[in-house]
Amino acid sequence: MSAREAAIRVRGLKTAYGSHVVHENLDLDLWKGEVLGIIGGSGTGKSVLLRAIVGLKRPSAGTVEIFGRDITRLEGAERQAVERQWGLMFQDGALFSNLTVRENVLVPLQEHTQLGRDMAREIAEMKIRLAGLDASAANKYPSDLSGGMRKRAALARALALDPALLFLDEPTAGLDPITAGKFDGLIRELQQALGLTVFLVTHDLDTLGAICDRIAVLAEKRVIATGTIAELRQLDHPWINDYFNGPRGRAAVAS
Repeated sequence: MSAREAAIRVRGLKTAYGSHVVHENLDLDLWKGEVLGIIGGSGTGKSVLLRAIVGLKRPSAGTVEIFGRDITRLEGAERQAVERQWGLMFQDGALFSNLTVRENVLVPLQEHTQLGRDMAREIAEMKIRLAGLDASAANKYPSDLSGGMRKRAALARALALDPALLFLDEPTAGLDPITAGKFDGLIRELQQALGLTVFLVTHDLDTLGAICDRIAVLAEKRVIATGTIAELRQLDHPWINDYFNGPRGRAAVAS
């Protein structure tokens, strides 16, 4: 079997807000083609880690390589070339409220490509359908959409540039169990069909069981363990035991 190739390689990462250190000496690998779930207790910096990797939070120390390029050292056109290889979906969707769904999806296409107006519009509408929305949703504003539809609209925008790497921050937060299950299914279907690599921050045990190939556990300012649910359940760590072996964890595994 050939050696696995890293889409993301984090080494010695330190993040801090003033004197408050969130991460220190954190190492993490995300392999190409896998879905990696990031979990941890409140305050462990799951979303901060995502923001540090994509450059929205500058690390105090360490390196972040994406497809072999240290993103912390890149600027200008070199950095933009790497950024075009990923799509990002924030927890709340972060859609522009004054733009329609189509116009939201057009934003990255207009910012990063030289496509003509008609071609960009056609691609935007294709991405909207790919995310599981009806074509009529293209003309609606975020305020006209249900929570699940807003998530799908945000996903369509994240997919606009045909990324190889997809970052998802709590994608099922706030959704009812049925809608969340359908969204999990959509993510797995798109990941397999498009060959995506997915970095997924979540607290949802059902999501972990449904779509994640591996899970990384944040605690003590670093990644303390990675593995499948079955592997993590065997570890002797208080938080991991409470998370996976408590009533909710056992129910999720059983389902």
